Amino acid sequence: MDRRANVLGGKTTAQALKKPDRAEAEEAVRTLIRWIGEDPTRDGLHETPARVTKAFEEYFHGYDLDPEAILRKTFEEIDGYDEMIVLRGVRFESHCEHHLAPIIGHAWVAYVPNGRVVGISKLARVVDAFAKRMQIQERLTAQIANTINDVLKPQGVGVVIKAQHHCMATRGVHKHDSDLVTSRMLGCFRENGMTRQEFLSIVGK
Repeated sequence: MDRRANVLGGKTTAQALKKPDRAEAEEAVRTLIRWIGEDPTRDGLHETPARVTKAFEEYFHGYDLDPEAILRKTFEEIDGYDEMIVLRGVRFESHCEHHLAPIIGHAWVAYVPNGRVVGISKLARVVDAFAKRMQIQERLTAQIANTINDVLKPQGVGVVIKAQHHCMATRGVHKHDSDLVTSRMLGCFRENGMTRQEFLSIVGK
């Protein structure tokens, strides 16, 4: 199964597999500009469709990344280290799949190794690989934790995400100061209350 099929939950369709070209994407932006009542041919908007298309490539480049491959290079010479490893406050930018509004937040990622560790930058890259997609925060949290657990096979994984959602801050209920907190605990983080509490105390600092 290819990566696009995996992104779609194992389901592929002819429509999903046929990616529009850049010209089609830019024309779609022009349509939206006309729909809101603007003129896409005026000087200030003439290059906007190209700019928006380029921005979307950046916003959603996570679809071109394989999070599992990011984690495959590990290190086994750790002198028996088996204590918690925590990467704190990994800032990320994502977009909600319901309104394409920004989700801006931080992730805390922890695991207890089982004979091997991964470079810390790889943990941050996994966060970005999933964040740079159309997302809901609950799924983002689970995807990060599940992938680390599946590839590294540690004693346990903990992920906490705190984020502000512009879909409720800049539209809808307009609650500007609210944030959403989600967590996923696997292995010893789920089974051992002391391990979980140690991690949550670090998140709270």
